[in-house]
Amino acid sequence: MAIEILLPALSPTMSEGRITKWLKKEGDKVSSGDAIAEVETDKSNLEIEATDSGVLLKIVVPGGSSAPIGGVIGYLGKAGEAVPDAPAPKAAEQKAEAPKDEPKPAPKEDKEPPTARIKLEKATVPAKPRPAAKVEAPASGERLRASPLARKMAETEGLELSAIHGSGPNGRIVKRDVDEAMSAPPPAASKKGGAPIIRSTPGQRLPPESLPVSQMRKVIAQRLGEVKPGVPHFYLNIDVEMDQALKLREEAKTLELKVSVNDIVVKATAMAVRRFPRINQIFAGDSIQQLHTVDVGVAVAIEDGLITPIVKDADQKGVAEIGQEVRELAERAKKKSLKPDEYTGGSITVSNLGMFGIDSFIAVLNPPQAAILAVGKVEPKVVVRDGQMVIRQMMSITLSGDHRVIDGAVGAQYLQILRDMLEHPLRLLF
Repeated sequence: MAIEILLPALSPTMSEGRITKWLKKEGDKVSSGDAIAEVETDKSNLEIEATDSGVLLKIVVPGGSSAPIGGVIGYLGKAGEAVPDAPAPKAAEQKAEAPKDEPKPAPKEDKEPPTARIKLEKATVPAKPRPAAKVEAPASGERLRASPLARKMAETEGLELSAIHGSGPNGRIVKRDVDEAMSAPPPAASKKGGAPIIRSTPGQRLPPESLPVSQMRKVIAQRLGEVKPGVPHFYLNIDVEMDQALKLREEAKTLELKVSVNDIVVKATAMAVRRFPRINQIFAGDSIQQLHTVDVGVAVAIEDGLITPIVKDADQKGVAEIGQEVRELAERAKKKSLKPDEYTGGSITVSNLGMFGIDSFIAVLNPPQAAILAVGKVEPKVVVRDGQMVIRQMMSITLSGDHRVIDGAVGAQYLQILRDMLEHPLRLLF
């Protein structure tokens, strides 16, 4: 029986996807690990990769057309095998002709026909250091998720699967991930003799912990939701003296390390979250999720709007490493080549408009996060210190908080810690 190729959900906010082009033609042989089509989502362009082998029997949704999540976009099977005469699914903006029939409803679980297991993958991804060990299972004994082709390639090349980041569903390792590991050059020091950026090796990433919602918290969420439908925001503003942080940036230049004010802010944001985990929670209806990893989103303006790539385990990374990662993520965000797990989730987001000369502003929360920081420009201002008027380099930070999860006092405590981190940047090392 022919296997249905269904369009998967490539991002949490995706309701449909546009097939930009098919990478295989009808009648082409398809091997496990082959990319068969490219899909444009609301966030990026991703490839669909087959993990079953066979022949592409029929393309249901042609290039340039859209399909809903779970819709049949093609069939895979044996050469000459019959396929259902199913119409292409309806879509909001279909650019190619589609049959007039109604779309075929998604089958129920108990009567579900075979479906092609497919993997989402980015068009382009940054290189990773190439590991040099044999294929091994994790220490826990749990079998690594990897396609057969990826396993074979890793074994042939002497690569350790546990050292390769899987970009497929549930972290599944696929052909492109192994290709990246094989082609990645080892990290090199600056040509001028500058200090190399040391890549951190974060420890185990713990899953969120579900906490019960108190009756008071439920009432707060309900009442404030009536006043401010959706996510009830509150706002707090604080001014930060940035003189010491600017000195840190100048010292980094002497080591030929590229560090921006925003890189320091991202690092301080992460360290403050680690010091004050009460801010690291998200609202989940009947429960509040306590996050145990510190992942910071960085707002990036792109041609079509805004996206927030995530710097994972930012509290465990150095400022220079964060800066390099942010630049890489921003570049790929502009090319629409981010993977879903690189722009979803996160603990808190930093939105910085200071480089555009903005003194201060208010940012809208990035769900499901409970806080976002709006960062303004650094400029000299007259302030009073020890009864004397002096000039200091000042920066405004405005926190927007989800009142269903955190209150003003919680946000205020977090901002105090953040200010202390930025005004005494040596604390970022400890």
